[in-house]
Amino acid sequence: MSAFKRYRDVGIVVILLAVPFFFLRANMKAPTNLNALDRVILRISAPIEFAASSLARGVSNIWESYVYLVDVKADNERLAYDNARLREQVHHLEQKDVENHELRRLLQLRESIPGDLVSAQVVGKDFTEFFRVTRVVLDRGSRNIRPYMPVVAPDGVVGVVLRVNGDAVDVQLAVDAAFSVDVEDQRTRARGFVRGTGDPSRYACKVENVDSRDEVEIGDLLVTTGKGKRFPKGLPVARVTKVVKREPGRDQEIEAVPTVNFSRLDSVLILVAPGSEDAELDPKDKKAGSAKAGGK
Repeated sequence: MSAFKRYRDVGIVVILLAVPFFFLRANMKAPTNLNALDRVILRISAPIEFAASSLARGVSNIWESYVYLVDVKADNERLAYDNARLREQVHHLEQKDVENHELRRLLQLRESIPGDLVSAQVVGKDFTEFFRVTRVVLDRGSRNIRPYMPVVAPDGVVGVVLRVNGDAVDVQLAVDAAFSVDVEDQRTRARGFVRGTGDPSRYACKVENVDSRDEVEIGDLLVTTGKGKRFPKGLPVARVTKVVKREPGRDQEIEAVPTVNFSRLDSVLILVAPGSEDAELDPKDKKAGSAKAGGK
């Protein structure tokens, strides 16, 4: 039995070696020299060769695709890195452009206002539970800056200096209930006072002392009159959002929103002027402002 197995194994080896030899021999002959056995061998080997060739091509294609995908992945990673770096550079340039635009506006404002002005950056803000700014802190404290000096921005009136603490300046905003400023309607020249409401949920002002006969409409821009020689004439303060006419002899009920967005306020100008008394706040508001400054 073992001899049979040995002969069987030898036979299998001989067949496996002989078959490729006969296939190769038949394929190397010219078609005119083929005998019957060669033709039979070619007929048998043709499907096998086709299958082997197809398998080889498939393996080759898979390998090439794998190598291609590896290269594509590397290219994608490199492109993603380059894209992220370029996006960061674009964002940085956009930020610089915004900063330069704001600086140009601040410079134009500075050139349009006569007198001594000091630029300052907002370094702190107090917020309400509704995320509305109630007070800002500037980085420009000096002996030349005193309470009630006006603070302005390219969009208009910000408020007045409330107090100076070393290198920090607290600013009372135009929406503070203790702030008021003499204004006029830019379109009709109707006069009145813009006073902050102190509303913690929104930036709002009310306009007082506007006669019922004066013409004021929603959308009108209210600007400073220059009265009291504190705020220069013509600075934007607020824009009218509501007008309720009253009977003759009674003031109109007018609401407005400040032209300055205090949530986005970054840079301001402080109008340095002689004297510390506030010509723009009425005596009651001066007293309230002084009490607030003393209490902090």
